[in-house]
Order: sequence, then C-alpha cells, then structure tokens
Amino acid sequence: MLAKLLRQVPYFTPEDVAAFVPLWNKQMHVKRNDFLIHEGQVEHNLYFVLSGAFRLYYPTPEEDICVGFAYPNTLITAFPSLVTQTPSTYCIQALKKSELLAISRADFYALQEERPVFGKFWRHELEKALIGKMEREIDLQLLDPQQRLDRLLARSPHIFQLVPLKYIASYLRMTPETLSRIRRY
Repeated sequence: MLAKLLRQVPYFTPEDVAAFVPLWNKQMHVKRNDFLIHEGQVEHNLYFVLSGAFRLYYPTPEEDICVGFAYPNTLITAFPSLVTQTPSTYCIQALKKSELLAISRADFYALQEERPVFGKFWRHELEKALIGKMEREIDLQLLDPQQRLDRLLARSPHIFQLVPLKYIASYLRMTPETLSRIRRY
C-alpha cells in the first residue's frame, strides 16, 4: 500500500521508492484504546497508518483536547517530540484495532541527506500539515458550531465512519450533545 502511494508522487523514481519502502521496517499492531505514544515519551518514529484510526490529543485535568486524527493512508507522529527529541505533551491513541508501518527518525533523516528528493517530499507533507493547522485555527475561531462542522465535513467527509462522535465533538470544541443536535440539520 505504501509503495503504491509513493509511486503516485510524480518526482519519485522507481529507485527512490525502492530505497524508501524497506526503511519502513517496523510493522505494528495496536489494539483499540491502546497508545502509540503517551504524554512524556520521546517520539522516535514516523508512522504510516495501514488500517484503523487514531486520535491525537492533549491531556488536561479537566478533559482530553482532541487536536487531530489519522486514518488509513495517512502519516502520524507526535511531531513536536519527533523534531525536538523532547518528551511529548500529546498522546496518540488507537480508536480501533490498527496496523501501522514505522520508519525511525534516524533512518528518515539519513535518507533525506542521501536523496534530496525525500527532503522535497517531507517539505510538501509539512506544507500540507501547516495548511491543515491553519484551517483548524480558522475553525476554532468560528463562533457558529454549524460552520465548524461544515468545514470539517468538507475536508473529511468520512470522519463519522471512522471516529466516535465524542472525539469529533472535542476536536470541534463543542459538547457531544451540541454536535448531535446540529448534525441532524
């Protein structure tokens, strides 16, 4: 699945794909509700989700604040921890039985040095992530819950099939009751 997606990247040669795929050498199976990473752990891997779904959240004494999701064919990591190699302030939890491939930070960074095309790939992934975070910032500034929901559905129309309502509500910064009410319209 990963190789198939990578072959769709127009600037990757077959040799680039052949060099990249074997580095994703750690296959992981995560049970529903188990953690990929806990708050306080240092992140050492970048993950590609083969199946299942995850939530990325920031734990507080009052509530867990959901800040993102990952589903099949997406990348996930505790990004600040991966980059700085400091303990994560976030948790990544499986919402259902999931399967992932992992590449170590060291292998991924070394490959970028050896093959600059992977630096280009990573820059494009980071650009897409930044655009997504800017869109989310707009969503959180909107006072109207219906607008927040509509914008999420425009970006991720499949989200209700993958993620429980209570986590979507947390992501949208509303109660599950409010989400249930506005979803009917």
